[in-house]
Amino acid sequence: MKEKVLVIAGPTAVGKTDLSIKLAKELNGEIISTDSMQIYKYMDIGSAKITKEEMCGVPHHMIDVVDPSTPFSVADYKEMAQKCIDDIISRGKLPILTGGTGLYINALTCNMNFTEAENDLKYRSELEELAEKHGNEYIHNMLKDIDPISYKEIHYNNRKRVIRALEVYKLTKKPFSSFNAGEEFYNGPYDVSYYVLNMDREKLYNRINLRVDIMMEKGLLEECIKLKEMGYNSSVQSMQGIGYKEIFYYLEDKISLNEAVEMIKQGSRNYAKRQLTWFRRDPRAIFLDKDIFSEDEIFKRIVGELLP
Repeated sequence: MKEKVLVIAGPTAVGKTDLSIKLAKELNGEIISTDSMQIYKYMDIGSAKITKEEMCGVPHHMIDVVDPSTPFSVADYKEMAQKCIDDIISRGKLPILTGGTGLYINALTCNMNFTEAENDLKYRSELEELAEKHGNEYIHNMLKDIDPISYKEIHYNNRKRVIRALEVYKLTKKPFSSFNAGEEFYNGPYDVSYYVLNMDREKLYNRINLRVDIMMEKGLLEECIKLKEMGYNSSVQSMQGIGYKEIFYYLEDKISLNEAVEMIKQGSRNYAKRQLTWFRRDPRAIFLDKDIFSEDEIFKRIVGELLP
């Protein structure tokens, strides 16, 4: 019999954190972050990282696990987080995957293949050079004819993943998107209960805008200045995250601070839209609309469906 895993997903700023803590307390669970920014140390404000106090004593995993200068792939995440899941289950507790990075959730709960293609480091560096010279959209457009699915699904600013998709096609002559397709894809190693929180788009966008203002008040600019003093710049993979790359552009005198803040808000709203598109594609996802159900009703429904 497959072991139970609970997933609490949803777009940025929808309110996943509070619900996951309540559920962990009620269901004897521990939380594994499925957020591709919260894995990095020293990047707290811009990633909306949960504080020790906010954890309310609930153990959290996959937060602050890697230095911002360390390259970190989805395969690396899977290897590390899988050990956390196994450990939580071995102690008779429920793993609760919480976060908005759908790819991380799939890496842990689906039959995902990361290893079929080898590396071509020379081609990779050629693509890096092209992106530096002509911009991220230039290499992203190279996907259009060879892998239209990846072209549509991978954002052009996710340079690392665009390059990987091009590299996989060069090595295998198969589209990157074809490696994780087919009906067996969702038949993963666990018995997954997958919930996605959602709300009216205007309300969500207002929450996102407010959250960015709060991040600035909490010291996002100062956090980025500190990261710059530590030797990081906007070209480092970890600094490509929304909230960091825009402030780094400001620190590098490319844009004004007001422009940076507006870009963060716009980038976050666009990201929320892409997240919802991703989750809607997953046949396992049960959407819970916060405009229809109260927080308490959502909590009781999930608990009722998980407890025997």
